[in-house]
Amino acid sequence: MVISPFTQALVFLVTTVFSIYILLLMLRFLLQWLRVAFRRDPLLQLLLKMTDPPLRLLYNFIPGWHDIDFAAIVLMLILKMVELSLITWLYGQHLGITGLLLLSMAELLSLLIYIFIFAILIQALLSWITPAGSYNPFHDILYHLNEPLLRPVRYKMPQMQGLDFSPLIVIIALKLAEILLVDGLRYLAQ
Repeated sequence: MVISPFTQALVFLVTTVFSIYILLLMLRFLLQWLRVAFRRDPLLQLLLKMTDPPLRLLYNFIPGWHDIDFAAIVLMLILKMVELSLITWLYGQHLGITGLLLLSMAELLSLLIYIFIFAILIQALLSWITPAGSYNPFHDILYHLNEPLLRPVRYKMPQMQGLDFSPLIVIIALKLAEILLVDGLRYLAQ
């Protein structure tokens, strides 16, 4: 099946716009869940301003519970389902509601895993290139994001010869989770 360049361009635009906004929502969800202070950082304030309007509407109907922003989860799921519906429609295909829901959940779980993988890699790179004692605005954010995953591994496996292998272990575990969970959901969606 040959796909026209116009269709490919539309799919690219739909994917890009939806993916960027869903990424912003996912970051907001994670940083709120991990109790990162938004008031101190101008970038986080911008993140709040960009994601606040649709969430304010949903907060009237969907309450949070124990630091979990269910409105953000619902909005991400709805946006991902709309994105996948548009893409399959543009390609001339159809996906049932169950398949669409499972595929949307798989894509969001994949995004979550890759956020953690890239955050761990960025934090490791920053630790190598940032001079000791200097301030980096991303360091606190990355620390709060990664520490809940890295701390248990560091506790079980202490440093060897001054090297911390916990980022490598966590990245391997995240990749295994993607293979088992995300690919499993994608398989069920078919």
